[in-house]
Amino acid sequence: MPSTLEEWLAYQSGVHPRPIDLGLDRLRTVLARLGFRRPPLPVVTVAGTNGKGSVVATSAAILAAAGLRVGVFSSPHLRDYRERIRVAGHLVEAEKLVAAFERIERSRGDTGLTFFEYNTLAALLIFEAAELDAWVLEIGMGGRLDAVNVIDADAAVVVSIGFDHQEYLGDTLEQIGREKAGVFRAGRAAVLGGRDLPPVVQQRARDVGARLKRLGEEFDFHRQGRRWRYEGPRWRFLDLPPSNLRGEMQYQNAATAIAALEELYTARPIDERAVAAGLSRVTLEGRFQVVEPTGPGQPSWILDVAHNPAAAAVLAGNLRATRGSGRTLAVCGVLADKDAASVCDALADCVDGWWFATTTGERGQSGAALAARAAGRLRTGFATADSIESGCEAALRAARAGDRILVFGSFHVVGPALDWLDAHGLLREGAANAYTPARGA
Repeated sequence: MPSTLEEWLAYQSGVHPRPIDLGLDRLRTVLARLGFRRPPLPVVTVAGTNGKGSVVATSAAILAAAGLRVGVFSSPHLRDYRERIRVAGHLVEAEKLVAAFERIERSRGDTGLTFFEYNTLAALLIFEAAELDAWVLEIGMGGRLDAVNVIDADAAVVVSIGFDHQEYLGDTLEQIGREKAGVFRAGRAAVLGGRDLPPVVQQRARDVGARLKRLGEEFDFHRQGRRWRYEGPRWRFLDLPPSNLRGEMQYQNAATAIAALEELYTARPIDERAVAAGLSRVTLEGRFQVVEPTGPGQPSWILDVAHNPAAAAVLAGNLRATRGSGRTLAVCGVLADKDAASVCDALADCVDGWWFATTTGERGQSGAALAARAAGRLRTGFATADSIESGCEAALRAARAGDRILVFGSFHVVGPALDWLDAHGLLREGAANAYTPARGA
């Protein structure tokens, strides 16, 4: 049996013959053998194509600001596997992860588990033992058959529906929406965080007997300059600060998070002061994350995990809204199973120079292959790089004072870029690095 966290992660990648195998039966079998019992506390699950991470982070920050101990499960990770499981604001200890994996291994018998299923089971065991006040869980892929959906949530959120993971979820927005709406439960809140979700999402909520709560209907938000107000069935907050997360979409994401929390009955009340404090404190790496210049003549950096056309369109809007007098240089890495041409097309008029970088792993592709897919959508020159790190180096050499360097396309891109920035003293908020592959996410 493996002994260290690194050994466990390597071992888990080979237990199941397929890295992704959606379904809940294996989870339910192993949870029953483990004697797991969901604690009687409020749970929020968050599904959607884009915006999940922001809604999860915002929900957790507000709950913490109200004085509650929160368990947060998210995926994939950028630099450290432990980012996926946070207990009361702290990364889970490696020793606790190893102990959870050992319990799972003793109980699973001949049940094969995927990398993500080990991850989900470990999170549930750790949260069960941690005496928390609330859980916030991010759906990994889809919803109906995602491992996280083994838990019945008090408030289930669908943030957005877009094209991604079509090989597993379907080729139309209706099919994808039906899968993601599988997180809804009878008698529980179904929070819809987008104004233009496919009708099947509402219909699925009605079919299962969930309580519909729709942006623009049962809840809404209104901008007042940078300040804003939230209006829902129970809460009315008239003067909220902008989210600490950057980008116009964060107002909508924050309103969606508040709408979910409004449905919970928590050990301590959540008032406007807690909401404002949570919004001001929330952080999330890799979502329009801006790293300011570290010295004269240095460019700024923007890191974003945008990897599908809808996310790229949001990124493009943020870039246009914040453009200065300098150029925008892009280091782009997109996995082979993504719509790279459409992603680059969405950003074509925002970028003044491109470096297409090689991504590694089973789903990776060379910078040259990526460039060949994207070249027809570009409006400026491009080069290729054999790694994310060499792409960052090349862009930095080309940058001038006032420029900004955008690194985007995947968690597999932003994680190594953060490591490279940290190693070169360019990441002010540098953190300990325990980078591990984001398999099965």
